[in-house]
Amino acid sequence: MVLSPKPLAAAFAFALAACAVNDTAPSDPAPPAALMTWPDLFARERPSPTASIQYGDDQMQAVDLWLPAGSGPHPVVLMVHGGCWQTEIADRRIMNWIAEDLRVRGIAVWNIDYRGVDRAGGGYPGTFLDAAAAADALRTHADEYRLDLGRVVAVGHSAGGHLALWLAGRRRLPPRSPLRTAGDPIAISTAISLGGLPDLEEAARPPGSGCGTEVIGKLTGGHYEDSSVPRLAPLGVRQVLVNGLQDGIIPSVYAEAYAGQMRRSGDDVEVRMVDRTGHVELIVPDSAAWKVTVGEIEKALGR
Repeated sequence: MVLSPKPLAAAFAFALAACAVNDTAPSDPAPPAALMTWPDLFARERPSPTASIQYGDDQMQAVDLWLPAGSGPHPVVLMVHGGCWQTEIADRRIMNWIAEDLRVRGIAVWNIDYRGVDRAGGGYPGTFLDAAAAADALRTHADEYRLDLGRVVAVGHSAGGHLALWLAGRRRLPPRSPLRTAGDPIAISTAISLGGLPDLEEAARPPGSGCGTEVIGKLTGGHYEDSSVPRLAPLGVRQVLVNGLQDGIIPSVYAEAYAGQMRRSGDDVEVRMVDRTGHVELIVPDSAAWKVTVGEIEKALGR
């Protein structure tokens, strides 16, 4: 499968939440030409992982491991790529640059893949079951690679932000949900969403996001009760939402609206809005947004 160099979708104009936490002083909106595009990222030399591990028979049922130097045990970032939950838009390789950045910092990365809604077996429940199986495979390989299961932070970008939060909350799934799996889910201490779509019901309402509204139906089959993160509240896990103030793909207002819901349920949720930042900068190692995210990861890992 070839990773598309095109933007994930057309931009929308949305009002920004007044109560958002800004990490840079407000300024005039950055012109579109000043924001990064996907070709800007893809032009960089792409780092390679330490190992690739299959957790199923499909090509997309795989995980890339990024292992730091040293004897460990290594703290872990459970990483989830975006792409509007569609395999033809993006796969796990879109996260290689930030995965390598974390590896150099001494943090192992468990970068998971899954079948998108556009692939046989994807959608509901397959996409969710893949994400769960990929996450839980971390437990199977922890001893072999000296991974510290007591220090696991989930980080997801765009649609992967939704899945990272969902993975953090899936112990709250309804008893008869087809998304439930055998055994206890891998424990996640903090979940970080980078320009994500955590509330699928909101994302399904027109005009929706850059992913459109039709894809939400393919992902959920109308089953919001176990697929949309607010329905699982409270998660009992700290959540951080990092968003670009100039993100034209995912409306920044989604973050504050979600945070408000989850805070009312008793969850600890922080929103970090980064000025002069679009959607791409969220997964670029030398960006202001990634600096914010690294700080949150280090904080969550107690480093």
